[in-house]
Amino acid sequence: MAKNKTAATTKSVDDFIAAIDDEAKRDDAYELIKTYKAITGFDAKLWGPSIIGFGAHHYKYESGHEGDMPLACFSPRKTAIVLYISSFEKKDDLLKKLGKCKGSKGCVYVKKLSDIDRDVLTKLVTGSFKAVKKNYPS
Repeated sequence: MAKNKTAATTKSVDDFIAAIDDEAKRDDAYELIKTYKAITGFDAKLWGPSIIGFGAHHYKYESGHEGDMPLACFSPRKTAIVLYISSFEKKDDLLKKLGKCKGSKGCVYVKKLSDIDRDVLTKLVTGSFKAVKKNYPS
């Protein structure tokens, strides 16, 4: 069975953010850390080379594939900030109110935090976090 690429590391989140070229993206990453920590109660941890995660849960699929993932996470990538948002009841309604973003099944892509409604962001992250905790109780 293949090993997951996305695993918790002992690397410094601050060092990772400091290496981001774009100052505004660095500032947004620190703002997101504050938001995610307030919602989850967990400190930021680097998962894989570029995901900032909060808390952890273990999953196991019917196929037998299993691993650990953050309960909530985001990644400040070069082209956009990726918010990993799990499905929950009001997700689609909130995405319509979020502001300037693009979405796929489990990801929301945001250029900068000033493009989106921060209250809606908080509701999205909270809903996703609660859904993951419910689906993967420890």
